[in-house]
Amino acid sequence: MEGDSVQSEKNNQGKSWALRTFWFVNLAHFLHDGFTDMLYVFFPVWQTQWALSFAQVGLFKMLISGSTALFQIPSGLLAERAGRVRLLLAGTAVTCLAVGLFGWMNQPWLLGLVLVLSGIGSSVQHPLSSSLISDAYTEVKARRTALSAFNFVGDIGKLVLPAAAAFLISGFGWYSASRLLAVCGLTVLCGLVFIASGFKQTIAAPLPKEMSAKNGVLPGWKEHRAFWSLAGIGVLDSGVRMAFLTFFPFLLQEKRCDVTAVGFALSLIFAGGATGKLVCGVLATRIGILRSVILTEGLTALCIAGMTAVPLRGAFFLAPLLGLALNGTSSVLYGSVPELVPDERRSQAFSVFYTASMGSGAITPSLFGLLGDAAGVRWTILIVAFIALATLPLTLPLRGKL
Repeated sequence: MEGDSVQSEKNNQGKSWALRTFWFVNLAHFLHDGFTDMLYVFFPVWQTQWALSFAQVGLFKMLISGSTALFQIPSGLLAERAGRVRLLLAGTAVTCLAVGLFGWMNQPWLLGLVLVLSGIGSSVQHPLSSSLISDAYTEVKARRTALSAFNFVGDIGKLVLPAAAAFLISGFGWYSASRLLAVCGLTVLCGLVFIASGFKQTIAAPLPKEMSAKNGVLPGWKEHRAFWSLAGIGVLDSGVRMAFLTFFPFLLQEKRCDVTAVGFALSLIFAGGATGKLVCGVLATRIGILRSVILTEGLTALCIAGMTAVPLRGAFFLAPLLGLALNGTSSVLYGSVPELVPDERRSQAFSVFYTASMGSGAITPSLFGLLGDAAGVRWTILIVAFIALATLPLTLPLRGKL
């Protein structure tokens, strides 16, 4: 009886830790993803402010996404020494500082430096949060559901903060809007610090040396071919998503859409994306990973191409469905990472996966910006739709692995 009581107490403590971890990482994900994707509302404003070309707008996106991608693996290694919770709090503080500094920049090159700072702050969020959730939920189905919910909450941030940014920009101008958004971010940071104060020292502390040594080994190609195929799908999927979202506001401007309506259209896409991440994560457990990826990527290509043909009103109707497909794949991919690598390599696998996908998202807007300057927005978006279909052959090595 005494043994049962001790075991029951341990189970309750485990559930309490999992719940606290869940709230902590989801609140951080809400803020970081929201701050990153609200930049799509700022891009047309900055283009008008400084008479930028599409390539230069793409460079802005490359700076923040590139700095985020480059520091994914270093953040995983640094967390082994500093602790994942502490580093996540520090990164969130840096991101809030960068958003506040947006409102003081009067030259595009200065803004570019601050975007790099913002990307460095956000680089810690995805790999560390995913690793914390994977440790908190050891059962496969519960872990996949928790990761899907984690991705869903990130998209809620993408829904709320771009809409808030559009409202504040239209009412107060982009300088004041960025400062007000930074204040909101600091308020969320205070909530994160409060939640983190309840973590046990063993959770917030650095990893043991023996675990650090194992985590430092990257997944090999021969032993983990399925993982690298999954990462390849993530590269193309992220590139398609970032390229489309960067140029979607400009497509809407060609349809005579103002900044408030652009923010509303982006909110519709992100609302569909939030639903897609939750639904597609659950769908993958029902119909399988391969069918889910094929379904979402095919629908993504169709909807992106459709955006170039429909009138403005049709674009608003199509936006939620596009968001569902555009972001749904990522939930399926993220939830599959822990199943393809050993437990001791999980943190590094998440870092590698996010580095590859975000690196693609960093490069593609700039490349497609050059294409946009040469061929126009509509042809650029059509090519993006075609690239979405290139993910389908990469699903073959995953057969029988998930």
